[in-house]
Amino acid sequence: MKRILKLLAALVFVPAIAIFAARLMFPLPDISGRQTTQAIPADPDTRLGRLMIDGASQHLGQSGVIPLQNGYDALASRLALAAAAEHSIDAQYYIWHDDTSGILLLNSFHQAALRGVRVRLLLDDNGVPGLDSLMAALNAQDNLEIRLFNPSTVRNPKMLGYTFDFFRMNRRMHNKSFIADGAAAIIGGRNIGDEYFQVGDGDFYVDMDVLATGPVVSDTAAVFDDYWNSASVFEVETIVRGTVDLAAFQARVAEVTAGDNATRLKGELLSSLHRYAQGAAAMEWTTVQLLADDPVKGLGIATRDQLMTTRLGEILGDVDERLDLVSAYFVPGQAGTEYFVNLARAGKQVHILTNALNTTDVLMVHAGYSKYRRELLEARVKLYELKLRRQMTPESDLQIMPFGVSGASLHAKTFAVDGKRVFIGSFNFDPRSATLNSEMGYLIESPTLANRVSNGFDGPLETVSYRPELTPEDKMIWREVIDDEKTTIYQEEPGTTWFQQFAIAVIGWLPVEWLL
Repeated sequence: MKRILKLLAALVFVPAIAIFAARLMFPLPDISGRQTTQAIPADPDTRLGRLMIDGASQHLGQSGVIPLQNGYDALASRLALAAAAEHSIDAQYYIWHDDTSGILLLNSFHQAALRGVRVRLLLDDNGVPGLDSLMAALNAQDNLEIRLFNPSTVRNPKMLGYTFDFFRMNRRMHNKSFIADGAAAIIGGRNIGDEYFQVGDGDFYVDMDVLATGPVVSDTAAVFDDYWNSASVFEVETIVRGTVDLAAFQARVAEVTAGDNATRLKGELLSSLHRYAQGAAAMEWTTVQLLADDPVKGLGIATRDQLMTTRLGEILGDVDERLDLVSAYFVPGQAGTEYFVNLARAGKQVHILTNALNTTDVLMVHAGYSKYRRELLEARVKLYELKLRRQMTPESDLQIMPFGVSGASLHAKTFAVDGKRVFIGSFNFDPRSATLNSEMGYLIESPTLANRVSNGFDGPLETVSYRPELTPEDKMIWREVIDDEKTTIYQEEPGTTWFQQFAIAVIGWLPVEWLL
């Protein structure tokens, strides 16, 4: 018995000593004396500020919104705001790639800084692989500052930081916002990378953004300030060591702008800007509320009233007739499942769209969803699983929602309630979004947008998704509607291999939702 106790003590003591030593060797920087900065409010002397103030004066208490229809529109809007900014750009993102769209946007920030625009860029450290040298180069320039959320103090391999600081690093900043001159903001589900903007020939994500102006922009800027000055955020120069090489960044910009992707992209971006300039989408003025987690969620000390999900439930109130939910990663958990089941059993219509197995990029998430699928179906919740459709092009999108449905994988996070209000943001209906990652989004009072989401579930969505159902014999099947004349019934989940079925079954038995 004594030997066993000694062995158990060693198993606890040795890792604890190793973790303690690693934290001494790779400490977080001291930020106690760090300078805090605040957003620059909208100024009527700037073009964007004048447009916002003029519009808001005609729609007292309301904000203006325009849904960004596709990836080209989303990228063009960001580049246009960066080019138009005269005083400030504040942006925060979970992922930023070193690819065509990522470099074009970084260069637009650099060009803005050269004009005297103050640029603050806040990035989650998990989502910037290979960008250390570029971030260091830009951060050293006048008017441009970059900070990192919950960074790893070990830079190579970065993931080594998880071995001794897991509980901090497992909390990520999933927020996505882009604010220009305190007057215009873009909020939604898109990260910065080619797959989010339909750039190149590869598969891309189906996603959703909204451009806003009016009072909600100052609320968005205040949330940015809270994160920028929070205890989970550190200046790049205190984390990334090495030589500052602006010439290397400029060479990378030249390489990207001369590439085929950028050359093909120019025409698409000009087309998007032209369509919006010609009034392709009218701005809707309505009530818009910003919902966001308190940044202390990144420290693991957020109370219930500091979580976005708490306020979201209070604001949404009761569902009177129907709930239409789109979530790329949908893992409702037992509490969420009971919520949807109770709605359906009370006679409310509940429609949920998520990724099919052959479109998800995280098998574990799909396994987490699968364990609740039968219970939802038994309550007559209608489930839709977006199927793989690589042959579609952006020009041939079925615009069944505020976004298209082509591409390889769903990434959007939105829901509509009773055809009256719609949420657009970064929040997935899964345990990680609810309890670990920080999230944000807009709740918009808009029958127009809400009904476009609902109308998608009522029509064309049938032809671009699998429909899991239960037969009278209680067997699960998947129905695929090819067209009005052809329907295929699958007895097994489409696209699964025996190994995937085995992995899903095993994961489904494990209590791993807190890792999803």
